[in-house]
Amino acid sequence: MDTRQPSPIPTRASDYVGAEKKIEKMDIEVTYGPIAHLMKDSTIEEIWINSPERIFVARGGKSELTNLVLNAGDVRQLIDRILMWSGRRIDLASPFVDAQLPDGSRLHVVIPEITAEHWCVNIRKHLMRSMGIGELANRGMMSQEIATLLSRSVKSGMNILVSGGTQSGKTTLLNSLVSQSPVQERVITIEEVFELKPQLPDVVAMQVRTANLQGDGEIPMRRLIKEALRMRPSRLIVGEVREAEALDLLIALNSGLPGMGTIHANSSRDAIIKLQTLPLLAGENISHKFIAPTVASALDLIVQVKLNSEGLRKIIEVAWVTGRYENDRAEIEILWRWNGHEYERGLGTIGHEEKFQSAGIPIASWWQRL
Repeated sequence: MDTRQPSPIPTRASDYVGAEKKIEKMDIEVTYGPIAHLMKDSTIEEIWINSPERIFVARGGKSELTNLVLNAGDVRQLIDRILMWSGRRIDLASPFVDAQLPDGSRLHVVIPEITAEHWCVNIRKHLMRSMGIGELANRGMMSQEIATLLSRSVKSGMNILVSGGTQSGKTTLLNSLVSQSPVQERVITIEEVFELKPQLPDVVAMQVRTANLQGDGEIPMRRLIKEALRMRPSRLIVGEVREAEALDLLIALNSGLPGMGTIHANSSRDAIIKLQTLPLLAGENISHKFIAPTVASALDLIVQVKLNSEGLRKIIEVAWVTGRYENDRAEIEILWRWNGHEYERGLGTIGHEEKFQSAGIPIASWWQRL
């Protein structure tokens, strides 16, 4: 019988300070063991283990099969060591784990019987450094004209949705957009796992919490959005809109609070459709007839990003939400679209001239020249 007493829960500020000092001493060689050299390689963006003999990495947006071979015991010991630093657990009762590591990397593990045979591991390394809109434009993610529009739209309090697939650069772009916010604003970020690090003086970051062994203690994203509204926010940021929290976000944006977020979708129009569908998960009393006008009035810009076959992340579409809706669907107009060689100007135009005017950047002084 195990008579060891559980570790006490920290109750004093000094307890947390001690924990931070302990985290700072994490040894990469000891913690990551056989994959330590992959973690140290700054060119590697992500590492995933499909089986002990099939270990892949991503470089420049492209996947590569490594020549590293482990055994099942090595993989389990690796996960045990990593989870010591995350405070999360994995077992048959909870066969998934999603956690942030002390170095900012993101860990996701799935074990059998959810997987067919082997433990499957993903480690997304935290390589994000704060890049401004201008730097992203210089790297080829967008044109200077689009960079100007996005920067001035953020400063004017426009509500922006970044859409794209996995690894397309949504979080990187969102982080740079948030950093364009006026320095006097109080920004609240809400995520599943901490990733955003906007370069602003007044930022509060929150993340969801999973339930414990007894099924208690879960704090979902919907709860965090409601709590954030009590914290005197100037701008609300939701790292990724996945489920019914879309309803709470839309209601917040529709009340006059500027905000931004990301969503998984293949195009700007698909993003609108998905954003109108997700709130229906909140309950049977929510209908399309309510959601369509809410989306039309809450959103201003949709930015579509894509990871191409060469590993380049690029904005392929910028759309303006007109504020109109027809057949229970919000309407959008394309401002720019990437044709594979250059950006083509769409027929759309931007609105909310009064917001740009109040921010000291009237549309007439710059929009027509872009």
